[in-house]
Amino acid sequence: MQTVSVKSTFATTRVAATRASRASVRVYAADRTLWLPGATAPKHLDGKMAGDFGFDPLGLGTDPERLKWYAEAEKTNGRWAMAACAGILFTEVLGKPKWFEAGAEEYWMPNNALLAVEAVIMGFLELKRYQGWKDSGVSGFINAFPFDPAGMNSPDMAVKEVKNGRLAMVAFVGFAVAALVTRQGPIEALSSHLASPFENNIIGSIANLPNVIGK
Repeated sequence: MQTVSVKSTFATTRVAATRASRASVRVYAADRTLWLPGATAPKHLDGKMAGDFGFDPLGLGTDPERLKWYAEAEKTNGRWAMAACAGILFTEVLGKPKWFEAGAEEYWMPNNALLAVEAVIMGFLELKRYQGWKDSGVSGFINAFPFDPAGMNSPDMAVKEVKNGRLAMVAFVGFAVAALVTRQGPIEALSSHLASPFENNIIGSIANLPNVIGK
């Protein structure tokens, strides 16, 4: 009788734990923010990664190892995009040459030599970043993984970084398209639009495209 009682108690406890686990999963799924209200997240996107809102229509992240690499690649490209957008806006405010024409300018050393120096430095930094990420699984700089001199590393800040990185990547594409169709920097293009919104807009820019191509 005692053995039966113990088995019954164990079974009851296990059922209760299973129900509690299922309930917590349901609550987690209900509380989770997805890229589209009512959407169903793929099984491989469980919400544990920073910036995971259940968006993977092509199923690129089904391989767990590839998913880690894609997340790191997105974060790295987002950081470059944030730096690029800030640099483009800052130099335009200072009245420097347009960002898409900067490569034709003369600098303190010949362009070919400058390009060679940049290739060596960036190659070294990217190699160290990749090696550190492979060893530690986190982003860093040279031999510091993670790299957090300001002490801001937290789950909340990680999500904000991914969101801002995604926004910056979209913004950079907008800068590039605007440069192609208007031959203007982002601030100049915005000023032109505000000065004459019915003439300087996306429709007017497309219509004027034959006049700017080749300039």
